[in-house]
Amino acid sequence: MEYHIKNINLADEGLNRIMWAYRDMPVLRMIRERFSKEKPLKGIKISAALHVTTETANLMITLKEGGAQVYLCASNPLSTQDDVAASLVKHFDIPVFAIKGEDRDTYYKHIREVLSVEPNITMDDGADLVSTLHSEMKDKIKNIIGGTEETTTGVIRLKAMAKEGALLYPIIAVNDAMTKHMFDNRYGTGQSTIDGIMRSTNRLIAGRYFVVAGYGWCGKGVASRARGMGARVIVTEVDPIRALEAVMDGFEVMPMSEAAKIGDIFVTVTGDKNVITKEHFLSMKDGAIVANSGHFDVEIDIRSLEELASSKKEIRKGVTEYDINGKKIYLLGEGRLVNLANAEGHPASVMDMSFANQALSVEYLVNNKGKLSVGVYPVPEEIDKKVAQLKLESMGIKIDSLTEEQIKYLSDWKEGT
Repeated sequence: MEYHIKNINLADEGLNRIMWAYRDMPVLRMIRERFSKEKPLKGIKISAALHVTTETANLMITLKEGGAQVYLCASNPLSTQDDVAASLVKHFDIPVFAIKGEDRDTYYKHIREVLSVEPNITMDDGADLVSTLHSEMKDKIKNIIGGTEETTTGVIRLKAMAKEGALLYPIIAVNDAMTKHMFDNRYGTGQSTIDGIMRSTNRLIAGRYFVVAGYGWCGKGVASRARGMGARVIVTEVDPIRALEAVMDGFEVMPMSEAAKIGDIFVTVTGDKNVITKEHFLSMKDGAIVANSGHFDVEIDIRSLEELASSKKEIRKGVTEYDINGKKIYLLGEGRLVNLANAEGHPASVMDMSFANQALSVEYLVNNKGKLSVGVYPVPEEIDKKVAQLKLESMGIKIDSLTEEQIKYLSDWKEGT
């Protein structure tokens, strides 16, 4: 079996962590038990570009239990947990091509490695795998049934591909499932971003001005958790509806040009590029901390920061100090996903729902082979609701159901006041 990881001797440590996460993923556990018996993915090759974490490991194991041949690479150069990669290779015979801190060339080499097996299903987180497949390896598309996409950034890219007629097979936008973006993006990103900042800086958040760029689901989560830690939260936005929502939620809202002057900690979660730029760095206070929780490292204009700085050094693990005329600015995780670069990513309990959607969406694609035209599809509503139902059951929570009378009323237009 071919693979490329940092150190196979880390495998036992990785196995312990994978099992620890598994305990907090009851929905995926139920799916794995069924997959193990029914083998709905027998004979299917899956090429996946995802963050190589303990939670992802449990998804890969679930897919393999379902009969699939699984090949995994990283979806971000800094998000791989090397002990997890080692465990997947040693204990589960899953080929992994991922090393934390790999350079850009190695990153794309690994993507090409997992695509070279001529997959039937692609699983992506950011659409680098899909874009590489379409731009460089179109000959590998002939056997593809469909794909899934995990993140907002990736869905945006895929919809742009579909609009231009460049997309060549159907893909399910797992990110847009209610049980994904409402929970993973909000609660997962919210908690893990704060975790990444605190682990790498050990700075008190209470009383600080905490600037959140973007008030989508991820931004809402980060802002909420920062406020919960006692921060004075400022939101910057370009969308008037989201800006109004942030105001109504009790946050200060202002342009980044103003926020840059007073912020102590900055987090970008917009999915767009150059959100914090040269003018903002020049306005920032001495000691400002800058981090990103968007998928790609484009939200912070690092090139301008490099040009402005007279010197830079790693002052703590994952913290780079830039000196701008005596003023210090601290960049976390090289501007990449701070929750994964400087911490462990989302808690297992929220990834449980996201990866349950992934597993069931793959099964749906296999069961509907040849029935879906090219395009970007939402997660089928029945899958989304099933995941929510299973999660509630795992938490010991029961809910009401509609009576026959109520069902009839909701489908009838005749009954009024």
